[in-house]
Amino acid sequence: MRFAAVLNQDGGTLRTIDIEAFSEQLRQTLEAAGHTVHVEIVPGRDVAAALEKAIAKRNIDVVLAGGGDGTISTAASLLMNKKKALAILPAGTMNLFARGLGIPQTLDAALQSFADGEVMAVDMASANGQPFVHQFSVGMHAKMVQLRENMDFGSRLGKMHASVRAAWATIKNPPALKVSLTVGKAEILTRTTGIGISNNLFGEGHLPYADNPAGGVLGIYVSVARRRHHLAKLFLDMLRGRLRDSAHVEVHQADKAVLKIRSPTKKFSAVLDGELIRLERETTIEIHPGALNVLVPASNAQAKAA
Repeated sequence: MRFAAVLNQDGGTLRTIDIEAFSEQLRQTLEAAGHTVHVEIVPGRDVAAALEKAIAKRNIDVVLAGGGDGTISTAASLLMNKKKALAILPAGTMNLFARGLGIPQTLDAALQSFADGEVMAVDMASANGQPFVHQFSVGMHAKMVQLRENMDFGSRLGKMHASVRAAWATIKNPPALKVSLTVGKAEILTRTTGIGISNNLFGEGHLPYADNPAGGVLGIYVSVARRRHHLAKLFLDMLRGRLRDSAHVEVHQADKAVLKIRSPTKKFSAVLDGELIRLERETTIEIHPGALNVLVPASNAQAKAA
């Protein structure tokens, strides 16, 4: 296959390594397996333009994106409904979409998996037309991300520590949103501390990512927790992959959902694949089956096909 690799030198763990040496390792690994590859190392501000340039090349089969969650989400959005495949180099903090695809979580192992990987089609989702690969969320998650962005952290561990601090601050003073949520023909009117809508249902017994990235449904998670200890329990249930058994969340699934904000406050934020965005009064979230081609380990592609 013919690869074009775009590495974000400011993104995720790539900013902590000798990226020139890693670029050479990437080249040698793929060429040894009979592939061709062109590698471009760019600062974060130039990632989107570099990805667009790589995708526009006619003689490319796979665009390899390396960086944090923002880099991967941008690459997936640009490749949505295109023939070219995305190879995800998991250099973010949690790498939840990559985990769902079975991509190894170390850079070296991920490179090796690309050498004999196979292309498969997986789902994407969108919120008012804006694509995402992992999750759209409002309420507690948005507040947590807002708080975390005001904290200083210079490493992956630092970001994880900041996330825990922000989560605890949010649990102590949670937001409350009055919303209506239309799922299928049913309309749910509720006051909630948070709603998360994922690209396919989260699996059980692990971090919140989809076991089947081509399941064709949205996972819809509505928090019914109010008290501090219930919110803390919900947070732990999410991390341990026990949301379906949790007494503090309602779980739904559908191919489309419409979220309307009924609270009087004028300005709201949402989180889309880890990034804060402005929340509209009404948001339509939809699943797009098979909208993204991805390069995954051969064993994982065969398991999904079976």
